[in-house]
Amino acid sequence: MASLSIENVKKQFGKTVVLRDICLDITHGEFLVLVGPSGCGKSTLLNLIAGLETISDGVIRIGEKDVTHVPPKDRDIAMVFQSYALYPNMNVRKNISFGLETRKMARPEIKKQVEKVAAMLQIEDLLDRKPAQLSGGQRQRVAMGRALAREPAIFLFDEPLSNLDAKLRVDMRTEIKLLHQKVGTTIVYVTHDQIEAMTLADRIAVMKDGVIQQFGSPREIYDNPSSMFVAGFIGSPAMNFIPCELGEEDGEYGILLTAGQDETCFIPAGGLCRNPGDLAGKSLVLGLRPEQIGAALPGDQILPPMSRLTCRVDVVEPTGPDTLVFTRINRVKTTCRIHPDRAVAPGQTMDLTLDTSKAVLFDSAAGTRIQ
Repeated sequence: MASLSIENVKKQFGKTVVLRDICLDITHGEFLVLVGPSGCGKSTLLNLIAGLETISDGVIRIGEKDVTHVPPKDRDIAMVFQSYALYPNMNVRKNISFGLETRKMARPEIKKQVEKVAAMLQIEDLLDRKPAQLSGGQRQRVAMGRALAREPAIFLFDEPLSNLDAKLRVDMRTEIKLLHQKVGTTIVYVTHDQIEAMTLADRIAVMKDGVIQQFGSPREIYDNPSSMFVAGFIGSPAMNFIPCELGEEDGEYGILLTAGQDETCFIPAGGLCRNPGDLAGKSLVLGLRPEQIGAALPGDQILPPMSRLTCRVDVVEPTGPDTLVFTRINRVKTTCRIHPDRAVAPGQTMDLTLDTSKAVLFDSAAGTRIQ
């Protein structure tokens, strides 16, 4: 195991800056996920850590060693690629042992290591097969086994599940999580899938345009996003962004939400921001997760920080354990996650409860969080 330190790292191709002053500190055994849309620079950062790309500026350390200009073979890292990169002419046993043979490890030790890794990944019965005879999930296990056999200081995963079908992706996520719990090696994992990021990571770095937008635990990023970009990227279904203004009613500052001509509710701003008076009249965005909007029954007592709003239902999407209801609040489509028993048919109205205890406010122009 080893720590990883990335200090003011910059990468540019010609005049195009791809990464801008990236700073990250990863502790021993930590699982870091780099997440963001295509083209945000996450794979480029992974390649810099691996030594596959040359750094333009900054320092990369693995443990106490400065590896900024160290060749990939001397960095004590192992990489699992999206394409698996298995040798098609070699069987599974040979694919796993090849790297150990090039390191001149003794044959008995190689045999022992291959058997150990195969048992860990439950691929003992595949050792004599070639990659063409394996399913996608089996190939991914072999690629992971080849990396595991080397016992590196750091594992690097570059979107390893993107070629798998939906069910297999879920299964392999669990396998990778269990694997990390067993071996405890530091992992840097690249994905554009926020579900993978949330389920796997100890900490997440959300990237956009070569810049880290937010760095923290999955719970921190989910509950306290630093911007509308982070809030919209992390979470499925995505956070609702409801345009609003902060005004005054009966001497109290708050936000007025409307679902029609007569259906309104007033949300006090005290729990949303520190100095509501400074924001009066400004164009804002209220962020509410779908699970913060539920269904209310006629006799339910609604107390702060809950609010009640009667809305017309536009679309209903059953998902099994819960149902997504789509309505409009302040004239924008709003997603609500409710219990299936409380859903009504499209075109009908229903009372919704808005839990604003974890609601967030954003500056509509800058897209940044208002504390």
